[in-house]
Amino acid sequence: MDARLYKSLKDQKVQCNLCKHFCIIKNGNRGICSVRENQDGVLKTLIYGHLIARNIDPIEKKPLFHFFPGSLSLSVASVGCNFKCLFCQNADIAQMPSDRNGLIMGDSFKPEEIVKIAKKGKCKSIAYTYTEPTVNFEFVLDTAKLAAEKRIKNVLVTNGYISDQALKILSPYIDAANVDLKAFNNEFYTKICNAELENVQKTLVQMNSAGIFLEITTLIIPGLNDNTEEIQNLALFIAESLGRETPWHVSRFHPSYKLYDPPVTPVETLNKAREAGLNEGLKYVYTGNVHGSGFENTLCSNCGKLLIKRSGFMVEENLIVNGSCPGCNTKTDGLF
Repeated sequence: MDARLYKSLKDQKVQCNLCKHFCIIKNGNRGICSVRENQDGVLKTLIYGHLIARNIDPIEKKPLFHFFPGSLSLSVASVGCNFKCLFCQNADIAQMPSDRNGLIMGDSFKPEEIVKIAKKGKCKSIAYTYTEPTVNFEFVLDTAKLAAEKRIKNVLVTNGYISDQALKILSPYIDAANVDLKAFNNEFYTKICNAELENVQKTLVQMNSAGIFLEITTLIIPGLNDNTEEIQNLALFIAESLGRETPWHVSRFHPSYKLYDPPVTPVETLNKAREAGLNEGLKYVYTGNVHGSGFENTLCSNCGKLLIKRSGFMVEENLIVNGSCPGCNTKTDGLF
């Protein structure tokens, strides 16, 4: 299928304008995502409708804790990614084409079928997740449009590297996003992810301005992005640029893919990051990949009363009344 958002250049080259890499691709080659190929001067998407993963998950697994908590989300993914994170948690599918000589796998689905499956499964939303949804832009857009018509919400779980042009086209159909803000130093982004921090920051501000409900996730990796000052600056950026009400998830690292030197993140490090976020004015900071910490619960930002009790990704109790704390009547930020 012909891709969208590219420009023809001399000598049958093309420039892909889908993400902020803006790959210039020679005839017969693919972009950094390994799923968009220049075929005789025409850019093709190789993954339209080919889904490598499809599951019904609790929305908390995205993680989204303030977006219809306790609801179900149909999670779908294709292979491919426009980042090359050394710690990729889903490398078997995200990095499949680049690691396995261009291999693309997946079952064929039409957008109409995905919406029908979501409706049958009583899913409040469809989440484009597990791998980077930007690289399957055409399918995400077509599916999101149909889902919106059926009053099904659309969620992106993304690295935030989508181009301004692609975001402008897609944003009217996207209700929420969890964006990985992987670190707050550019060296980490360039060496570990093959990307630029500034581009992610700009996308976050644009998504926020477009009215997309945001939650942020940062995987804390010992020795790479757990510096106290860096954590404070990251939290301050969220508070000042996106709003104090933006939920922030600080998540535990486990060695994976090509990054096995750093140890598992100590729980103490996560707790310190959480405290840093609260000290910088964020109302809601959660720890992830740590079962039973108690810091996956939602508390009232005013009086501290327990509002939502969670066990892992499951909501055990939701005490919010009409979007507010039953104790002090303070509005709880989010969509409930």
